[in-house]
Amino acid sequence: MQIALAPMEGLVDDILRDVLTKVGGIDWCVTEFIRVCDRLLPAHQFYKLAPELLNGSKTAAGTALRVQLLGSDPSALADNAALAVKLGAPVIDLNFGCPAKTVNKSRGGAVLLQEPELLFRILQEVRKTVAPEIPVTAKMRLGYEDKSLALDCALALTEGGAQQLVVHARTKVEGYKAPAHWEWIARINEHVAVPVVANGEIWTIEDWQRCRAISGVDDIMLGRGLVSCPDLALQIAKAKAGEAYQAMTWQQVQPVLFDFWRQARQNIAPRFAPGRLKQWLAMLSRTYNEAELLFSAVRRETDVERIEALIKPSFHAV
Repeated sequence: MQIALAPMEGLVDDILRDVLTKVGGIDWCVTEFIRVCDRLLPAHQFYKLAPELLNGSKTAAGTALRVQLLGSDPSALADNAALAVKLGAPVIDLNFGCPAKTVNKSRGGAVLLQEPELLFRILQEVRKTVAPEIPVTAKMRLGYEDKSLALDCALALTEGGAQQLVVHARTKVEGYKAPAHWEWIARINEHVAVPVVANGEIWTIEDWQRCRAISGVDDIMLGRGLVSCPDLALQIAKAKAGEAYQAMTWQQVQPVLFDFWRQARQNIAPRFAPGRLKQWLAMLSRTYNEAELLFSAVRRETDVERIEALIKPSFHAV
């Protein structure tokens, strides 16, 4: 079994990838999508969203990083995939799952699930352009408005050249609403000849166990569940191995959160760093009551120094 950290725009950046992979249990992670239109992007665009390229395409903890591209132009995607490989990307991933309106409006992400023929052409062109030893993978949802083309899209992607398929078990219209339709992952897994990775609505060990039983696949990708519970991947990995493990307490999470805040202050503009902290605290609140209290204390603050003063007592033991 492999456990991956999902790519989530505006949330799982290099800083959060760094601190979460240090916690452990994650086998590989994926960049936020790099949007490709009709031309070759400059190298700095790749380094901006994937600074790990300068570190052997690994996080500081040694976790492998894949570079994800988003777009609808087969040639432009192929050219940019080749550049990403030249810059050090060990795996190219293609995004057909993003549900954002602005992305779909410009023919990117989940909207392309209405065009299986285009999916095939994109994968075929990228696979043909990228060196054979570089894996090309894809992420999809179950469809745009409905699931009628789910199997066609999965087949188009894999026959086009995707060597692994991550399936987020909801349509674009369903967004992030429960439930995730894990039974459709089972259908897709039976329909394609490449490994399938299950994604969607895995918040606990029990969710993982049910997902595995229903989907029939071992490999999983964790998104909001892992961001809300930083050691969820480790919990699942230990459970799979039959090893005893005690879930992280809030006191144990504090150094992780402090590391995140320190890096945010160093690397993100002061007007944006507080928002990133609040964003993660809000998600941690699902697991830790203390995170909810801390979020309440800083939610109306925008000044970095004021926020530092408010949260410092929480890090007294760090």
